[in-house]
Amino acid sequence: MTDHVPFREAHVDVVVIGAGQAGLSSAYHLRRLGLTPGHDLVVVDGGGGPGGAWRERARSLTMEKVHGIFDLPGARRPMRTADVHRPVADVVADYYAEYERRFGLQVIRPVQVRAVRTGADRRLVVDSDAGSWAARAVVNATGTWTRPHWPYYPGVGEFSGRQLHSADYRGPEEFAGLRVAVVGGGHSATHILSEIADVAASTTWVTRRPPDFQPVEFTEDYGRQVVSMVDQRVRAGLPPKSVVSITGLGRTPVVEAALAKGALERSPMFSRITRDGVVWDDGSAATLDVIVWATGFRAALDHLAPLQLREPGGGIRMDGTRVVAEPRVHLVGYGPSASTVGANRAGRAAALEIMDLLNTAAPRPMPTTATTATVPQPQPSSDPERARARRAGGRRRLAVV
Repeated sequence: MTDHVPFREAHVDVVVIGAGQAGLSSAYHLRRLGLTPGHDLVVVDGGGGPGGAWRERARSLTMEKVHGIFDLPGARRPMRTADVHRPVADVVADYYAEYERRFGLQVIRPVQVRAVRTGADRRLVVDSDAGSWAARAVVNATGTWTRPHWPYYPGVGEFSGRQLHSADYRGPEEFAGLRVAVVGGGHSATHILSEIADVAASTTWVTRRPPDFQPVEFTEDYGRQVVSMVDQRVRAGLPPKSVVSITGLGRTPVVEAALAKGALERSPMFSRITRDGVVWDDGSAATLDVIVWATGFRAALDHLAPLQLREPGGGIRMDGTRVVAEPRVHLVGYGPSASTVGANRAGRAAALEIMDLLNTAAPRPMPTTATTATVPQPQPSSDPERARARRAGGRRRLAVV
């Protein structure tokens, strides 16, 4: 983390937006291929500290309950030896903080990116509450956590009880003695149900489709199969489907615990919400105190709207991580790279394509009235692997003005 703030439209080669797994993976590979963090590579993040979306997860989500976290490139994660009773939010935050320090990624935070637009000199201008950068390429790794999906159902505004999204779930204690419905068919729903079943007066699990329980262990090979299936949609310019719609629900320890407690007796989707609860098509009803919407997230891409990237089908047409409509923009953590294993592979792929772009495209003319940049100055590195990458790439350095 650094407190440096850029002057307006500091010229850099690449801006990485987001420092979760996708952003850190991308920044690592760009650094390894020759860019210098804080000089021609800028990494910004909206969080208050390292950890990405993991730092926002409920304290009750401990290491023994989590699944599907993979190593960041170049560093084995401490999860292999972490205390199983420690909150995953703390473990991942510490891991990411050490990763940023070890590789000198100089993440600037908290920074809220407001828009990415095409500037007067055709560079991509990243406007934020900390100033602006004019970049030759942008890696967008903003994930989905900041855009929870709230579906609409008739009567949603009439309910007199409490409604919250799974993103705001902080543990089972606040649901003691209450009648709770959890809406959604993913792992967030099963995690919440497994915990509140011990304290709630009653639980009701509501999903649009019957759950598809799968005994498949989430391995890297299986993850690659899932990535391939999601990739087909985004190549066609369609919105990516949720992971669980493709993988089904894995029989994780959390799911097994919820099944053992009888918390996963599924009800079909209700037709409307009333002041006191919900009603189904057949006239049956449930009286509720709380509705938890574990209904997933959508890609946080509103800041890219000025670039007009969306296709008529509602999605963004992708070729790997590259946006077809704007090849200088790479979406890492979108569509097929939304999983942790997908993000690592996508970060490397994006970095390689961006370096090809930087090495082949003619540099844009720089302003004649340059102002000295206040972005952090590059630090000397003795990393032999990075030195080899520089020699192999033979890329000409560009001044930051």
